[in-house]
Amino acid sequence: MPKHVRLISLLMVCSLWSMPKAANAQALIPHTLQLDATKLEKQGLSLAQEAAQLAQFQQVDLALPRARLASQLAPGNDKVWLLLGGLQLQSKEYDGAIASLKKAQSLNPKNGDILFALGSANFQQKNYQAAVVNYQDGLKLKPNDPEGLFDLGNAYYLLGKLPDAIAQYDKAVSQDKKFWPALNNIGLINYEQGNIPEAIKRWQSAVTLEKQAAEPLLALAVALYTKGDRQQGLTLGEAALRIDSRYANLNFLKENLWGDRLLSDTKKFLELPRIQTAIQQRENSSSAPTPRKQPTQ
Repeated sequence: MPKHVRLISLLMVCSLWSMPKAANAQALIPHTLQLDATKLEKQGLSLAQEAAQLAQFQQVDLALPRARLASQLAPGNDKVWLLLGGLQLQSKEYDGAIASLKKAQSLNPKNGDILFALGSANFQQKNYQAAVVNYQDGLKLKPNDPEGLFDLGNAYYLLGKLPDAIAQYDKAVSQDKKFWPALNNIGLINYEQGNIPEAIKRWQSAVTLEKQAAEPLLALAVALYTKGDRQQGLTLGEAALRIDSRYANLNFLKENLWGDRLLSDTKKFLELPRIQTAIQQRENSSSAPTPRKQPTQ
């Protein structure tokens, strides 16, 4: 899968659904202005809930304007600003995202998810040292968060601090035994360091945890083929590309933190006739029109 970048955590999105409703106006409230403000806030929270639901279905273009309006109607709610910042990150509106997230932080300095999201904003702008600080601060509030540990590991990875990266990935796995992306990334580091057996071991563990994970499956295929286990390597490579053909793109792999050694071996692997056939078949099946159902008699 693409490298995890925390934009809108499912937990945070779902939390919007359980936000306390703004109190309905009571007959004893004497001022019309106060009544209007209460109604506006309630509308804002309702819009935020709609935006959160749309975000879960990746309909960011529809969610973003709702979140913007929600932040105007309910400006004192940190979750609304966090949601807006996350959507702005997905839309690559980095300056706006940071502004929204800092607003959320000013409203709730104890919310670790806000710091993790700020880390993602800096990470996406390749400001990895600032991202490290954000992730570390977030982990002070949520020290056992496997995604936060994983994010910190990725930032260390791109700063070249490989022992620190491995340490964070290991911590992520210790908190969630099924967190296969961390195992996958340890394998990436092992491979670049020439420790091929350990890389294979890590990728095998990741595939055992998630059989539909194309990334460790393709990495494992390349490693096995390169060390001489060609038949198994080809079989696994075909399976990986059937799951997700994006992994046939070297630029996509580089974005997913694949190093030079693995990229070089993968380039040779992807050029093999049998793998080229698998890629072509996957592309053909993806572009084929969906057959129309015949009407029942």
